[in-house]
Amino acid sequence: MTDIKAAYLACPIRQVISRFGDKWSLLVLYTINESENGVMRFNELRHHMMDCSQKMLSQTLKNLEQSHLVHREVYPEVPPRVEYSLTDTGKSLMPAIMALIAWGKEHFNEVVTD
Repeated sequence: MTDIKAAYLACPIRQVISRFGDKWSLLVLYTINESENGVMRFNELRHHMMDCSQKMLSQTLKNLEQSHLVHREVYPEVPPRVEYSLTDTGKSLMPAIMALIAWGKEHFNEVVTD
């Protein structure tokens, strides 16, 4: 049993995908990447992701920041201004996400069936 657990924990696919494999993380990464200047404020993200609750978006951004995929910049202003952008690691992930989106568009009718 110990060998199975060690193999599971050492699996790079499980470890990496668990950091951004949920639907909100992928959408946040895509939305920031597709923004005009690659920088978005929280309310801008909320506007683009209206079906994501404020709590879930906040949690998702924190997780992406902890995983070094998103950078959070706080400006010392009143009220504080906070902007989110992709890190170099986050940017390097975008070709894979864009390929997944292209695959999804091509195979949508085959995969999403009632």
